[in-house]
Amino acid sequence: MNRARSTRGAVPRHDDRRRSFPQLVPRSAPDGRFAATWWGNAWVAALEGSALDPARLARGEAYAGRGHVDAITVTPGRVVAYVHGSRPRPYRTEIRMRTLGDDGWERFLDEATARPDHMAALLDKDVPHALEAVAGLLPAPGDLVPDCSCPDDGYPCKHAAALCYQAARLLDEDPFVLFLMRGRGEQELLAELARRNTVRSAAESGAVVPPMPTVTARTVLAAATGSLLPSLPPELPVPDRPGRPAVFPPDPEAPDPLALDLLATEAAARAHAFLATGHDPVAVLTPWQDAVRLAAAYPGSGLTASSRALYRDLARALGRTPTDLARAVAAWRQGGPDGLAVLEEPWDPPAGPFDRARPALLAADFPAFRPWRNRLSGESLQLRLGRDGLWYGYESDAGREDWWPRGAPDRDPVGALAGLLRR
Repeated sequence: MNRARSTRGAVPRHDDRRRSFPQLVPRSAPDGRFAATWWGNAWVAALEGSALDPARLARGEAYAGRGHVDAITVTPGRVVAYVHGSRPRPYRTEIRMRTLGDDGWERFLDEATARPDHMAALLDKDVPHALEAVAGLLPAPGDLVPDCSCPDDGYPCKHAAALCYQAARLLDEDPFVLFLMRGRGEQELLAELARRNTVRSAAESGAVVPPMPTVTARTVLAAATGSLLPSLPPELPVPDRPGRPAVFPPDPEAPDPLALDLLATEAAARAHAFLATGHDPVAVLTPWQDAVRLAAAYPGSGLTASSRALYRDLARALGRTPTDLARAVAAWRQGGPDGLAVLEEPWDPPAGPFDRARPALLAADFPAFRPWRNRLSGESLQLRLGRDGLWYGYESDAGREDWWPRGAPDRDPVGALAGLLRR
């Protein structure tokens, strides 16, 4: 079993070349400086040195100070976030910058390992001026290239300026964010710094580190037993489908047979998925999502006596009602975890597909729909735009706000509604 697990579906190594930071709390700058460290202020100076309109900068700084910038994602050469402006839906804003080439990183790493105080400063989340000077890590005016989905053609617009100011706060807290912007993740940098420091220390002490001898396990076991062991048998093939659980006989003193059967079936399905892929698809779910998934996999939709008991017990365990669970099951069957999120999590989509949906529906002779966040509502039909870019159909009795998921999601809002009308 260990051999099979080691060769199938290996879990990918963590990649820290993409980091996401939650929305920063609003903060004022009483001293007039938005950043606290010298490198954070150098970042702000690069922004302000290339701006063409000081008024847009001032509005961007105010946006940042009031917390209008959502979660920020940093990858090599790019900083991206949604920024709230005067419209209900936020704008997708990004700042691009050039990554550092191999020669620049070589100079930085050589200088960092040349002095112990530089290494200590980096580990303490500090950037010595000498390291920045030798590699040119911080941007100069004109190096930051803004882009935003808003109609403002300012350079930068106030949304991009707000993102830049908030990015300076990230740099204050962790200068390795700057290194990531320039192209290297924290783990990669620390590993290379440690390697170079070890080599340098060995060279300075004159010590020669011999290669560590190795010996295979087969050789050790052969010496112990006096003969070579036979090869391991070939791996057993993964079954096409999970095994069926045993049939539990009715027993008044035993647990509920339905619950036992459900748990055994669930365990077999998860074990089969883990054996085939190396991943447990259920491990990332919340207790509520897992309860909805379990109920959705059971036939009956809460209509039979056994499924009513299941819905009642699952809902009670999580402080919900059976109706809540039934509605969530309908959403799960409509679109899995994304469908459940559409049911329970209203959000403000950016301008684009949402704005184009209403004229498309009118052109297809549908009545006018009322917009609210990611939803378009009529008398008895509703569309909800998911974060996955799909439109999800809902129905309700006319005059009631009792929306239930119906039909299959579609990238075309007209197609999603047409599917409901064909039912």
